[in-house]
Amino acid sequence: MTKFFADFLRDESGASAAEYVILVGVMGALVAGGAFLFGDKLKTAMDTSGTLVVDCAADATGKCGN
Repeated sequence: MTKFFADFLRDESGASAAEYVILVGVMGALVAGGAFLFGDKLKTAMDTSGTLVVDCAADATGKCGN
């Protein structure tokens, strides 16, 4: 058992896995920050787009956006 722990402590292959974890954490923080900064604008744009699609689908003339 002590040999296992000694080998585990000497093994450096986990360093790259730790770097990937840090990279994923930074990317997650950037995505969360972007959602926080642009969330209201994105919600407004999606609501507006949805309303336009529903209104266009209900338009009996078939001339949407004109």
